[in-house]
Formats: sequence, structure tokens, C-alpha cells
Amino acid sequence: MSSQTRLDKAYKEAKRISFDNTSKFILFSDCHRGDSSFADDFANNRNIYFHSLQHYYKEGYSYIELGDGDELWENMFFKDIFEANKNVYLLMQKFYNENRLHLIFGNHDFVYKNPNIVKRLLSEYFDTKEGKNVPLFPNIKFNEGIILEHQESTQELFLVHGHQADFMNYVGWKFNRFLVRVLWKPLQVWGIKDPTSPAKNYVELIKVERRIKKWIADNGNKITITGHTHRPRFPSPSENALHYFNDGSCVHPRSITGIEVAAGNISLIKWFIDTKEDGTLQIVKEILEGPARLEDYK
Repeated sequence: MSSQTRLDKAYKEAKRISFDNTSKFILFSDCHRGDSSFADDFANNRNIYFHSLQHYYKEGYSYIELGDGDELWENMFFKDIFEANKNVYLLMQKFYNENRLHLIFGNHDFVYKNPNIVKRLLSEYFDTKEGKNVPLFPNIKFNEGIILEHQESTQELFLVHGHQADFMNYVGWKFNRFLVRVLWKPLQVWGIKDPTSPAKNYVELIKVERRIKKWIADNGNKITITGHTHRPRFPSPSENALHYFNDGSCVHPRSITGIEVAAGNISLIKWFIDTKEDGTLQIVKEILEGPARLEDYK
């Protein structure tokens, strides 16, 4: 099965969500939530991520996570990840309870493709205060793709992790997971980068982007938003540009990036820690690209 066939399959089987110009979505991916160990890249940005997600919850956004939310290659046990990020999951639970949480699986959480594993890991957790298991995300479902369908036009936004365009991180994901667990995770402490990740392998990154762009070109220049490569992308709405977006990741050094879809517009945003004039720190949002009107992407 080629990368184009895998992307076709993700599109055809995608969950469809209707939206209009009053809808608000925040798209993050590649959080790689870990266990707070030395190899946990998410730990450095946990407070930034939690603050931004609180903001979006209060502002009425729906949260769509485009894969690799949980780091299940480096970590064998979800329980360790949950305990290290309990406040994050309980905030995500608020989105879920209001039908405002939509999840896509990536290569690092590929096991969530299996509904039985999702049920076993995510349906409940042990509450130490109550001394018993309580619901977390009961009956939650992960998707390979999501399509946002505009109610007043034929416009679609195709959301997918992007590892479909990466043979070793889709077909060979179990082999790559093995390498990460036994080899690259211990070597991270010495600063040695993991070459199995396109985010850390520029040659592979370009190949992945080229395959995704080919699929977009072959499918009527459909707006397509991915993660996986960790490289933010925001095309011009001009007719000559391929409509390939990438929300970046939540494991950039000292910042996280994402994509907002709100009020009929799309924007690439960054949250980071900034310093006030009096020397105190604050978490702020910066618009990197946009806002651009969705209707201009034709």
C-alpha cells in the first residue's frame, strides 16, 4: 500500500464534523506527553500547554488533537504518563464531557487504533481520594482522520496525523518503537537525536511533505492539516499555493504551536513564556501567520 493509498483510506474513513463561521477549534499535535523522566520532551512545555488549553476551554473552543498526544514508544505504561500529567487529562476530560474533544492517533500512539486498548487505558483511572476507579474518557474513540465540513459551502478541511506518508512510521511502526525504547531513549541523555523521527531527520521530513503535497495536488488542492514533522506550515490562500498546513508540535524549545479555526478564519499560533518589564514571567500567545479567511482557499 503506497502513501497515497494510505492517505486515501484515511480520508474515506474519516470522522465528519459539521461546522460554520461561529465554530471554534484549536488543533494541537505531537504533544508526546511522557512520564517526566529525562527523555520527556513534553515536560518542559507542560505549563505552557496547560495554560493554553485552559484558555481555549474557557473561550468555548473544541479541541482536536492530531496524533502523537501520548508518548507510547518511550513509555510502556500509560499509568506513568497519566500520573505525570493528571491535571492535563482532567482538563481534557472537561472538553470530552461537553463533546468538545476529538482525537486522532499518530505513530507514537498507534495502539489507539485498537478500541480494546483505548477502553483499557483511557476509560477510567484510579482516584486515590475516593479509593476506586472513576471515569476518565468512557467510550472515547480515536480516528485516523477527521473532516471538518462547512455547513454553508462544500469546503472541507482534512485533518490527519501525516505518518501515512512515512512508510517506517506507519507500516514499520513497531520496529521503530522497538528502536526508540531500547536504543534512542537512553541515548537522548547524551544529546543524540532519534533518526527514526522526521522531526529530527531533515531529509525524511522533506520526503514526507512531498508525498502529502502530491496527495493534495491529486485531490483538488483540498485543505489538509497534519502534524508528524513538527514543522509548522501555513500556505498563502493564493490559487497557486498547495493548501498544506502543519500545526507544528508542543515540544518546540520553550514554546508550542497550533492552528486555530475560528469565525471563518484560520491562524497559525504560538504560545510561549515571555518576560514583563518588572521581570516576572507570563505565558502569552502570538499569531505567527494569518488570520486568513477559509473561503479564500479555493
